[in-house]
Amino acid sequence: MDTNEIDRRLAWEYDEFKQVGKNYGLREEVEAYDVTHAKFRDVEKENATILEAIGIGPNDAVTEIGTGTGTFAIAAAGLCSHVDAVDVSEAMLDFAKDKAKQAGATNIEFHHAGFLTYQAPDESIDAIVTSLALHHLPDFWKSVALERLHRMLKPGGKLFLVDVIIESDRPMEKIAASIESQDKAGGDFLREDMESHFREEFSTFDWVMDGLLTRSGFEIKSRSFRDGIFGIYLCVKKG
Repeated sequence: MDTNEIDRRLAWEYDEFKQVGKNYGLREEVEAYDVTHAKFRDVEKENATILEAIGIGPNDAVTEIGTGTGTFAIAAAGLCSHVDAVDVSEAMLDFAKDKAKQAGATNIEFHHAGFLTYQAPDESIDAIVTSLALHHLPDFWKSVALERLHRMLKPGGKLFLVDVIIESDRPMEKIAASIESQDKAGGDFLREDMESHFREEFSTFDWVMDGLLTRSGFEIKSRSFRDGIFGIYLCVKKG
């Protein structure tokens, strides 16, 4: 069953459905996503790492926010009872649904929603995963989002967060190096995409993200960084 939760948005709430940076409301951008990201990411390896870290079982419920083309949701569906796959892009969801159908993944429910509008009962989810999505929100709304996720998780539930998060030591050098790396990996297309990210989107410092997570009630079990700009956090809801 599909759900659309846009109408739950408050009048003064940040519009998370507004495309920031790359416009993934366009079908052609969605169709290019997997091929483009394969130039600088090993998505299959990333998903295996995430699944090992969250340790889901056959009776568990998993939510992915920012499901994109559905690659992680499909992988998780084979290991757990149910997956809620959430994205603000209807074009992404349509693509992910087709992909899930081809994979025979029948225990995924797709939601046209995001961090601020996805609805789930309190303490109903065993694990939440989000990869390269939280940076679409300004920092205040990141805090609101994380507090919502914390409420949805069961006590002891896990949050696995991957995003463009900048280490505070020589950040400008690290950003410049990441743009150069993207240029080498994919030429003008990837370089311009990364330039646009830092110019228009809302990636934040590591110390800010640490504070946002802990003030939302999470215990940070592990954190690591790749190339000084990709943060990887495993967090647990205390209790």
